[in-house]
Amino acid sequence: MTERLMALLAFLVLAGFLSILVIWVPRVDLGAWVLLTLVCAGYDMIDSHRGQGTS
Repeated sequence: MTERLMALLAFLVLAGFLSILVIWVPRVDLGAWVLLTLVCAGYDMIDSHRGQGTS
């Protein structure tokens, strides 16, 4: 349970940092890369915790 919360916190910190980047440098191509990065990180987080049961 703690690992999932830490992973979620890390994902939220990454999303916060990247959102600040997009706000200060408002470019469409940068926004696309940020979105792609968040999708990949989110998928990796979900996939790495998929097979684990409750412990």
